[in-house]
Amino acid sequence: MKKSKKRSGIQKRYLKYTAALLGLALLLSSFGVVLSVRNRLTNSIVDKYEFLTERMGLTLENMFQQTDEATAECILYDDVQESLQTQGLENVKHIALSKYFAYIGLDYVADYCYVDNKGNVYSRSYSDVTYQDVEESGFWRYLGDEYSRTKWFWAKDTLFGTDDYALFIGRYVRSLEYAHEPGMLFFKMEDGFLREIMGMNQELTDEAAVGVIDRNGQICMSSSPEDFEEGERMPDDIAERITDRQESQASGLILAGEKVKGGILSAYLDENSGLAVFSFVPDRVLNEGLIPIFLVLAAIYLLVAVLAVILSIYFSRRFTKPIRVIKEAMTEFDGNNFDRTIDLHTNTELDEIGHSYNKMLDNIHRLLEEIKGQERELRRTELNMLISQINPHFLYNTLDTIYMLARINKEETTMRMIQALSKYLRLSLNKGSDIVSVDDELENVKSYMEIQQIRNQSLFTYKIDCQVDAAQTYVLKLILQPLVENAVKYGFQDIFEGGVIRIVVKKDEGALYLSVANNGTPIEQSMMEKINHMNGLPVSELKDCFPDKKNGYGVVNILTRLRLKYGDGAEFYCKAEKDGTTCTIKIPGDGGLKDDEK
Repeated sequence: MKKSKKRSGIQKRYLKYTAALLGLALLLSSFGVVLSVRNRLTNSIVDKYEFLTERMGLTLENMFQQTDEATAECILYDDVQESLQTQGLENVKHIALSKYFAYIGLDYVADYCYVDNKGNVYSRSYSDVTYQDVEESGFWRYLGDEYSRTKWFWAKDTLFGTDDYALFIGRYVRSLEYAHEPGMLFFKMEDGFLREIMGMNQELTDEAAVGVIDRNGQICMSSSPEDFEEGERMPDDIAERITDRQESQASGLILAGEKVKGGILSAYLDENSGLAVFSFVPDRVLNEGLIPIFLVLAAIYLLVAVLAVILSIYFSRRFTKPIRVIKEAMTEFDGNNFDRTIDLHTNTELDEIGHSYNKMLDNIHRLLEEIKGQERELRRTELNMLISQINPHFLYNTLDTIYMLARINKEETTMRMIQALSKYLRLSLNKGSDIVSVDDELENVKSYMEIQQIRNQSLFTYKIDCQVDAAQTYVLKLILQPLVENAVKYGFQDIFEGGVIRIVVKKDEGALYLSVANNGTPIEQSMMEKINHMNGLPVSELKDCFPDKKNGYGVVNILTRLRLKYGDGAEFYCKAEKDGTTCTIKIPGDGGLKDDEK
């Protein structure tokens, strides 16, 4: 019973994790597919209605052009020009001119009115429009200050007395021969005039709401499909959105598929007429193309889920038995019996696991034997280290004896040399530790420079500027001495006296900097670039920068030790100055290390 429960538990976990992964995969894939398809369909539909809206806008521009040409013909008509002259028209011509405007090449004219520069009104016989009516209507304000330009405006009919809103076309009528006051021409257009603009694209009006709006935000005419639902009505801010764009843009698409509440809005402005046509496509139209795709995806994902569950149950049962064998062999291993191996023949990766377990037993057995041998070797090494510690003490004692003999013989130079060498060796050995305080490192390099000064009298002097707490700041030992050695060997190779070595230790921007500068011969450009390039290389490739070990070996040694101790943040770079060379070591942090690393 116990084994059966364990086997069932493995299957349940396997099925649970498989179901979770499968669900996550299906969720992410469906999300990605739906998002991609939706974007493509939306863009396709938006492009379609942008194009249809643009066609409707071009129709609007063409109709304005027609009205402009029709009003221009009226102005050029002989009787119109004669009416602007001082004597005006005879009664017969007055009547004829009133009828002329009913036959101009312009459709959907509901009524018209022409006023010459003497206040005479020419209109339909039944209109009974007076000059006072023209003045009180205020329509003359819509003509503006421009010389003679066709104007469209949507206004309440206070001229012909119907009091309904309509589209009016007006224009100043000026004499071509004399500088007289202009007359005014007004046409009231029927609703069919604007409906013709919207009816040019039946495909657009079947699915989307369309309309015409003027510069003041008044919707002159609109149309919506009969199957529009309540939630698909045009948003209240459509007029505001279009009006804001009309003020700042020229003719053309001013709204290209802009997302608004409930759908997508496109608009086209005709700057000449001051009107804009728009289309509103509800979200329902955008989403209709997604429903079949959703159904297909749901069917595919359902089939995949069923197959995945069946296969998961099958493989979980198949894997349970060999897994139990592996588990029993591993849990019963006591660390002593290395002969109990696993023999599986499932033709799956479990065979490799069994083989790896057998190989692991062999490796453990071999490693235990190696560890025992290494422990014996370690004890011998520790004994040799204790013996080797006698040698430095013998060297120190010998140097002290030589120092006393030189002192007895009053050999000051020899005394200084021995004393400096003794300090240098004590700090260099440092009981085997590779970490020293900045104070000890500076003391070590000072001993080295004193030895060099004795060997090369008057060759150089040195200055040390330590801007940190030298006793509490720790660094790798013997990183300054090679730089001083290079300064003496290469920097001062062309001089005999007057050299200066300056050592600076400081902290800056969260890092510890140690620099050695000399006023001798500057480092060669090629050598400087080669050294600085080393900072970007891994530790394993540093030794390949100077394979002959004749030049740069000390630099490679310093940078390798720094990178092994402090990581990739440690850097070493050189800079050629006008009167020498400056070499700088950068240690990340403040150089401090844990007590067990010092």
